[in-house]
Amino acid sequence: MTWNLWWRFGPFEQRLAAIIETIRSVDPDIVCLQEVWSNGDRDVADELAAALGLHAVRTDPVVWNGESFGNAILARWPVERIASLPLPNAAGEPGHRRVVAAEVATPWGPWPIASTHLDHRFDASASRQGQIRHLLELGIGWRGDPTSDLPVIVGADLNAVPDSDEVRLLTGRSPGVDGIVFTDVWEQVGNGPGHTWRAENPYSTDSAWPNRRLDYLLTSWPRPKPVGNPTRVWNVATKPLEVDGVSVWPSDHCAVVADFVTP
Repeated sequence: MTWNLWWRFGPFEQRLAAIIETIRSVDPDIVCLQEVWSNGDRDVADELAAALGLHAVRTDPVVWNGESFGNAILARWPVERIASLPLPNAAGEPGHRRVVAAEVATPWGPWPIASTHLDHRFDASASRQGQIRHLLELGIGWRGDPTSDLPVIVGADLNAVPDSDEVRLLTGRSPGVDGIVFTDVWEQVGNGPGHTWRAENPYSTDSAWPNRRLDYLLTSWPRPKPVGNPTRVWNVATKPLEVDGVSVWPSDHCAVVADFVTP
């Protein structure tokens, strides 16, 4: 499962309860999260892990005025962080966007998982392409032997639509990094448009372009087929939930959930 939690905007405490209930209803083995809020006293990644009985790792916090957001990975099994790294900004220097990568101690062996969040401006395609290229380079190191080891699974808010230059680079449709591409799970087994940024969500009412697929589950290729192939994918958090008698949308993004073939 991958999900952008919309930091602590809106009715945050009610949203947090709805986020917990949504994740619990899915009962995922692994969750990749973006826009995870924390400050000196609270860390939403830890709160979610405690509420759901999961293990957690997260990016090092990027702090503004005592508050931060970042990415996290929650897992049913013990998880070890292997990287928390900045992605390049438009100038090619380390920026405030981050990627967290971890090995999850699954019953099939240590499985590399990453969660990330790219630049959000609609006119930042060039910046996102640099971030994608860096992600591909990192993925080679996390993947191990592509002929025998488990593939890297990435959950991400790419802030880019499927036919964008940055997603084309990531999925091998334009020149990227030799030896690795990522396959888009929704493209493989999804039904319908799969929009994760939707007009009916009141948090996106003023958006210039709602109804877009911005959030992705991806798996590295080459990989020892059929391991890592998706068998189905769907959206959740597509409607409001009742919390304390109030109808609340959990986030401004819908989540993406998929099942994968295991060894």
